[in-house]
Amino acid sequence: MTELSKIRNFSIVAHIDHGKSTLADRLIQSTNTVAERDMKDQLLDAMDIERERGITIKANTVRIDYVAKDGETYVLNLIDTPGHVDFAYEVSRSMRAVEGSLLVVDSTQGVEAQTLANVYQAIEADHEIVPVLNKIDLPASDCDRVAEQIEDVIGIDATDAIRVSAKSGIGIEDTLEAIVNRLPAPTGERDAPLKAMLVDSWYDAYLGVVVLVRIMDGVLKKGDQIRMMQTGARYGVDRIGVFRPAMTTVDELGPGEIGFLTASIKQVRDTKVGDTITTERKGTDTPLPGFKPSVPVVFCGLFPVDSAEFEDLRSSIEKLALSDASFSYEMETSAALGFGFRCGFLGLLHLEVIRDRIEREYGIELITTAPSVVYHIFMKDGEMLELHNPADMPDPSTIDHLEEPRIKATIMVPDEYLGDVLKLCQDRRGIQLDLTYAGSRAMVVYDLPLNEVVFDFYDRLKSVTKGYASFDYQMEGYREDNLVKMAILVNDEPVDALSTMVHRDRAEMRGRAMCEKLKDLIPRHMFKIPIQAAIGGKVIARETLSALRKDVTAKCYGGDATRKRKLLDKQKAGKKKMRQFGRVDIPQEAFISALKMDD
Repeated sequence: MTELSKIRNFSIVAHIDHGKSTLADRLIQSTNTVAERDMKDQLLDAMDIERERGITIKANTVRIDYVAKDGETYVLNLIDTPGHVDFAYEVSRSMRAVEGSLLVVDSTQGVEAQTLANVYQAIEADHEIVPVLNKIDLPASDCDRVAEQIEDVIGIDATDAIRVSAKSGIGIEDTLEAIVNRLPAPTGERDAPLKAMLVDSWYDAYLGVVVLVRIMDGVLKKGDQIRMMQTGARYGVDRIGVFRPAMTTVDELGPGEIGFLTASIKQVRDTKVGDTITTERKGTDTPLPGFKPSVPVVFCGLFPVDSAEFEDLRSSIEKLALSDASFSYEMETSAALGFGFRCGFLGLLHLEVIRDRIEREYGIELITTAPSVVYHIFMKDGEMLELHNPADMPDPSTIDHLEEPRIKATIMVPDEYLGDVLKLCQDRRGIQLDLTYAGSRAMVVYDLPLNEVVFDFYDRLKSVTKGYASFDYQMEGYREDNLVKMAILVNDEPVDALSTMVHRDRAEMRGRAMCEKLKDLIPRHMFKIPIQAAIGGKVIARETLSALRKDVTAKCYGGDATRKRKLLDKQKAGKKKMRQFGRVDIPQEAFISALKMDD
């Protein structure tokens, strides 16, 4: 049983690659939480894909015991959060479980777009924030400039920011002291009814669902009968414990503590993140304010390359959905690709991560269709439909208007690349909202359509700024625009996997690019193949793939020219008939390449 005044709960927030996980490693190492022989880099990142890409995807927690300079022993609960915009949802819920944050800023790079987004979430959650300037061992480090930037851009006092090098271990002791002295202790009543917040949950093959909880009031003991307030489900607690990264069981969790419980829960879907857990008898009546559920914003189809692997794909997707509640899926069929799933993701990185995990952990080769967003279709009879897949678009004559999702994008970019970034945003139908300067870097705020961003906006942004721009966005709601469905016809047959939603002004350009690309990708057949892009019944672009022909006149030597003519006419008639009944085989690579649109 730990006194409340001796507990500190905090998270580490930062932009991608500013050193959150490395700092967490050093804090764990310097307090001997993990034996030296078990220590490794990115200790809290458990998934292979996290280690390989060097990113954090799931927020992870660890409990550290620290003996401070005043001789007292403190319990520090640390949550290491992701930095990438797709996983901002993980960050927001981790924030609610703790009272303070270490804001890590790279002293060579300065404040980036994601730094701002994550700090604002911490400020919204009423956190005490301690700025930490990392990477001071690098020659390009400039702490004074970055401290000034933190004050100008974020508005936090950075005069006594801690200067550390997480890699070499400089300043770690100061960081631990600052956590103890500058961050507040949690509050809570031990004798009040149990009120615990469900922060996260994941599936474990041996224990069932493991639930990460933060106790606000009361005490949670092994054997307690608990009730989830949102779902009304009741469970008996099998075991409770804390993470010292490894799971360690304890007898009870008191107010202010962060730990886990297992209660033979079968599915992650049964545990709603942000739910309040209380005891069955003498429980609390007032739930904690939860948080908004995560909403998928990008949809795409996943199909197995070998259609015999469909059942394997189904079971692998079901297993992934067990541990990732923000990922949604439903079955769909396509004439060209066979059976597959329409899946919803929080963003493109989330899509890539799920796709990589299916290919790597379950060994299934996948085709992904073009990512699309959810459109709102307003029918003439006043009904509103959600369109997830462009192939399901209703008859245009029954539609009154279409609305598309818009985002508010914040881009931080060095001055010399500003013109290129403004041009890129204008090309993507953006509306400029704001342009300010922080030192030599510009901060541009744009209102952009999400469907222009999900394709390849991030890659284009990185290439026009040589990798120096940083980008963050939040959803802003829906707005009407002149959108049309562009269908691709091969040999007069529509290929549903290639249909996309485009803006009418840019449809012709997109259509022409798509047809030219397919002409190079589809192999030639014995008959000529027209490749067309069409809006409704109107063809806006066309390419023709010429036929392969057999030399039918080879056996003629000398004699009358009419013999040759007769054979050629016979071949021509055969080709005409063949074109009528012939099937065009589009190879899988063609789908994948055609969907990678580059301007």
